[in-house]
Amino acid sequence: MTSRLPEPDRPWMMRTYAGHSTAAKSNELYRKNLAKGQTGLSVAFDLPTQTGYDADHELARGEVGKVGVPIAHKGDMHALFDGIPLDEMNTSMTINATAAWLLALYIVVAEENGIDQSGLQGTTQNDILKEYLSRGTYAFPPGPSMRLIADMVAYTVEHVPKWNPINVCSYHLQEAGATPVQEIAYSMANAIAVLDAVRERVDESLMPQVFGRISFFVNAGVRFVEEHAKLRAMGILWDELGRERYGVEDPKLRRFRYGVQVNSLGLTEAQPENNVQRIALEALAVTLGRSARARAIQLPAWNEALGLPRPWDQQWSLRIQQVLAYETDLLEYPDIFEGSKVMDGLVGELLDGARAELDIVQDKGGAVEAVPYMKAALVDAHRARVRRIEAGEQTVVGINRYTETEDAPLTADAEGGILVVDRAVEAGQITDVERWRSSRDEAAVHHALEGLARAADDEHENIMPATIASARAGATTGEWAQTLRDVFGSYRAPTGVGEAVAGGSEDLAALRDEVERVSEGLGRKLKILVGKPGLDGHSNGAEQIAVRARDAGMDVVYQGIRLTPSEIATSALQEGVHVVGLSILSGSHRELIPLVVEELREAGVEAPVVVGGIIPEADVAQLREAGVDAVYTPKDFDLSKIIRDIVELVAERHGLTAAA
Repeated sequence: MTSRLPEPDRPWMMRTYAGHSTAAKSNELYRKNLAKGQTGLSVAFDLPTQTGYDADHELARGEVGKVGVPIAHKGDMHALFDGIPLDEMNTSMTINATAAWLLALYIVVAEENGIDQSGLQGTTQNDILKEYLSRGTYAFPPGPSMRLIADMVAYTVEHVPKWNPINVCSYHLQEAGATPVQEIAYSMANAIAVLDAVRERVDESLMPQVFGRISFFVNAGVRFVEEHAKLRAMGILWDELGRERYGVEDPKLRRFRYGVQVNSLGLTEAQPENNVQRIALEALAVTLGRSARARAIQLPAWNEALGLPRPWDQQWSLRIQQVLAYETDLLEYPDIFEGSKVMDGLVGELLDGARAELDIVQDKGGAVEAVPYMKAALVDAHRARVRRIEAGEQTVVGINRYTETEDAPLTADAEGGILVVDRAVEAGQITDVERWRSSRDEAAVHHALEGLARAADDEHENIMPATIASARAGATTGEWAQTLRDVFGSYRAPTGVGEAVAGGSEDLAALRDEVERVSEGLGRKLKILVGKPGLDGHSNGAEQIAVRARDAGMDVVYQGIRLTPSEIATSALQEGVHVVGLSILSGSHRELIPLVVEELREAGVEAPVVVGGIIPEADVAQLREAGVDAVYTPKDFDLSKIIRDIVELVAERHGLTAAA
């Protein structure tokens, strides 16, 4: 093997995960990013769009335009891609429960611009199983959701052959605490479940093409050597699955094709400038080794633990990619790890562990049936990570070591170094969707949605044609999703909290003693409600608080995600809780937290309220004025201290003396 390539490799596709406020503002952002050298688009949708609600739905309150762009109908999609040639662009859409709908809108917008769907290139994430495990933006029960994915894969293989209909997504598994072994095993189990579902809906002769269109969306943490080994292991296992389980003979169709966003779990609110070097080092995991290099990369911004990044912050992340690709010699060599005993050993170790874990999942009936098992395993793995950080066994610079710091000029502006979405955006989007409904051909929409309901009710019919017809007629995101909810029913995913193994330590023993003392003073066991109002599905923090509170001896009420303020208040009243803990990471705290407190007080619940999430310092005073007793953010990493604070708060509220 020669030590240099004859010509440097072409760089990977460079994307920035972007979208906020409105379709028009997001379009402006996309055009600017493309002008700066970005080579593909990665669309971030807001939570109502991701979960199938229009802006005027109760659950959409406070969430519109916050974590992404709101898309309610084909008019919004036209505005989002105005002036961007869809037949030339490669577009990635981070969308899951409503992926079929967003692809349908994309196809219709292309069609109305004279572009045939067969020429469209891009990816829909469309991995619903990891939504039940880690991210929470599901809309329908697992069975119908898997059918939606299978129908979409079957449709695109025939009609949109350049499209990747699913990104099997290990990214959010790592964000939920997965070890490298779990990330490999659970993503492969998800892929098997999807492929087996598609196999029932296409001719067997098409399975090699189906296999060849499945791509992955992975994570890469700061332990970049092991992370690179993980990717090599995933490539080997994927090749084996294609050859042995699905009979794919063409090695090109068995290639492990993946895009990546490097780790967000490890980004810190404290000393956020450290996140820049973390991001750059994590990018090495997916670029260093030629045989396992990413096809597409998007890097998070340095300030994502603080809030929504600004265009300048995203530019910084894009420039990291460009320096790697164009200034270093990274792309000039063959695989620099080929023949490495260390790398081969790491890969073998991960493969052994992943195969064993995959066997467990398959023995439980496959990924769909094993969702409760995998969810509990992730909660446990995340708890172990938190405990290592608390104990100082795992160093996080600026969190549990080297915490002395100067004031950061990067966060010195009035907004704390982040982009704040105008509150008027939600009202504007509500007005827009109402105007859209009043100006369309209502009879055509009704007819199309009736056809969608019939297709959904017939398991032998592919839902995609009826979905495209509904998009073409002018139906809205909420109408499409509600039509399917009426047929498929609703679903609440397991939390993994009850199944998590009880923990124990000397510190926890002292905390249990204090909980017991306060409980005796209260006359019954201290009881906490942990609630997630709104559509934010990132439940990792809430789950860890619930588990730690349970391990400390408290009674815990945790019903999972997606609760309205009135549902939280009703539950708090019926359960007779002593304290209410609320978790929001989507930026909707300014709107939703005061609503929850108001509902609690109107219901007669006077329990103290504590809040945790990605909450800028500038918003803390407003929350306290609304009646919040304590606010915790990602810099507050010591869960036992948080629980101890909560116990003390309840004790003070009930006039109990402090522990001796």
